[in-house]
Amino acid sequence: MKQKILFISISLIIGLLLGWLFFHQSVKTEVKSGQVNEKSKPAIWTCAMHPQIRMAEPGKCPICGMDLIPLGQNNTSTIDTDAIHLNMDAAQLANVLTTVVTKNKPVKEVHLFGKVQADERLFQSQTSHVPGRIERLNINFTGESVVKGQLLAEIYSPELITAQQELLETVKTKQLQPELYEASKEKLLQWKLTNDQISKIESSGAIQNNFEVLSNTSGTVTARKVNTGDHVSQGTVLFDIADLSKVWIMFDAYESDLQFLHTGEKLTFTLQALPGTNFTGKIIFIDPVIDPVTRVAKVRVETGNQSGILKPEMFATGIVSSVLSKYTENVIIPESAVLWTGKRSVVYVKQPGSNEPVFKIREVELGPMLGDSYVITSGLSEGEEIVTNGTFSVDAAAQLEGKPSMMNPSGSKISSGDMQGMDMTDKSSASTKPMKMKVKGDK
Repeated sequence: MKQKILFISISLIIGLLLGWLFFHQSVKTEVKSGQVNEKSKPAIWTCAMHPQIRMAEPGKCPICGMDLIPLGQNNTSTIDTDAIHLNMDAAQLANVLTTVVTKNKPVKEVHLFGKVQADERLFQSQTSHVPGRIERLNINFTGESVVKGQLLAEIYSPELITAQQELLETVKTKQLQPELYEASKEKLLQWKLTNDQISKIESSGAIQNNFEVLSNTSGTVTARKVNTGDHVSQGTVLFDIADLSKVWIMFDAYESDLQFLHTGEKLTFTLQALPGTNFTGKIIFIDPVIDPVTRVAKVRVETGNQSGILKPEMFATGIVSSVLSKYTENVIIPESAVLWTGKRSVVYVKQPGSNEPVFKIREVELGPMLGDSYVITSGLSEGEEIVTNGTFSVDAAAQLEGKPSMMNPSGSKISSGDMQGMDMTDKSSASTKPMKMKVKGDK
């Protein structure tokens, strides 16, 4: 009887032991199997514009054709609940690049367009000082070059002949009536005869029938206003002459650029007619009045033109590099880092304390634009790290996860219907300006 009880007890113990071994191994197998399945779970690919699209592998969106992006998975290690946590593979595929914010010398390049013009201060009008008839013209076409003292025309003037006769009569009585002599001589001087010409008339006793018109300046004839045989009166303009040894470059500056332009600044310009050649000059005048039609003000640059290579009406393109001393203590970031909605400007800042790509949206205030970068007046500090490439991809991931984003400052899930029916403007600020849906530099 004792042996029977002992046998039953041993059998019971062996059965319990075998049962424990069998069921314990099964639980481990299920746990390990679950872990393997979790790890081997394939990534889900979706479209930034159509989040209803779910694909098991990368490709193109069947609706809009955009590249699919990995659907980010929530991670308990995220530092901030509003931050977006991308895995390394997703950040690499989206070509997300970051840059540390620094302070640089703010230089604003202002591009101007204009034309070459003659210097108005060097214009001369060649007039007739005596009334008469044009007997001969030595300048026959516009554009001809003249030098000071050159004979331009000859005028037959009956009044001049009479005045010369009076001079010869008063010369005979010069000793007795010097007042009459001086009066007749002064009359000829008023008609721009020189003292040498008057002395020649006195000594020869011969009357000069034609009056010579001599150029009073050197330059280029820009207008011929008389022909041979025309009758002219005293003061009639015969020619317009411009000295082109110095010229003006008249640029158009928009009112938004005037704050960056100052007299005395150096300006570099090129001409369409002379590609590859750079010219320099200084701004000597900025028009204080803006044209009400074109909304521009004239900016005048003066430069030498001894070679005559600069022709009036040539098209010119100028660049002024203006140092913005007001913003020397502000940080500068690339244009590609900024998402702009019309009234709000946002960037994505990498969160400190994590080696993985963890980003959080932040609103910033933009200062002047410097070519392909912006001055930041508030919202960022030197040393912070921001997304400078792939910014829109990061924002799309934030929208899909219901985190604060460019289009949803408060953070909420966006359905496909919401995105299809949404006007591409910033609804939160009632802006009527179109949203900038893609930033420069995104791949």
